[in-house]
Amino acid sequence: MNTPAHLLIGAAVFGRPATSRILGSALIGAMLPDLSLYLMAGVSLILLKIPPETVFGELYFSDTWQMVFAIDNSFFIWLGFSALAIWQRSPWAIAITGAALLHLALDFPLHHDDGRVHFWPASWWVFESPLSYWDVDHGARWVAPIEGFLSLIAFVMLWLRKAPWWVIGLCIPMVLAELWIVRQWLFIFQQ
Repeated sequence: MNTPAHLLIGAAVFGRPATSRILGSALIGAMLPDLSLYLMAGVSLILLKIPPETVFGELYFSDTWQMVFAIDNSFFIWLGFSALAIWQRSPWAIAITGAALLHLALDFPLHHDDGRVHFWPASWWVFESPLSYWDVDHGARWVAPIEGFLSLIAFVMLWLRKAPWWVIGLCIPMVLAELWIVRQWLFIFQQ
């Protein structure tokens, strides 16, 4: 699933009550499983000037990068943090960990050949889903529009809950980015 969709859906599901602290926590939690990819790819592409083909064709699948992804995409780690948040009765920590777990649950069935290790440290197994959020050879022509639609519904839910202005202001470009990304995957990159 695309990161803007994760942010919108995570905020809609775990951003209750619609306060700045809870919504901010849900947005952070929804981003955390992808943060390492953005940081490592950003440094590689922008600072180190490594070609995109190398970053996404080699480094992404390297043992080092996969180890980082195994940690920040581990159901076990996030379930542990979530249990601690629930035990502490901390609404903002529940929003962070809940949104991160929702991110993993949405990613799990939507990665065909680019999935992550979701059960580390118990296993290095990677689920190769028959579906993909971006690959039209694996259902993206119908998965991507559904993802875009869910993102729109999440935005409407946040709007109707009267989320703070800064959340709405942040979510408008996310909805536009999500719709643009869906368009790119379906009509430009897959022809």
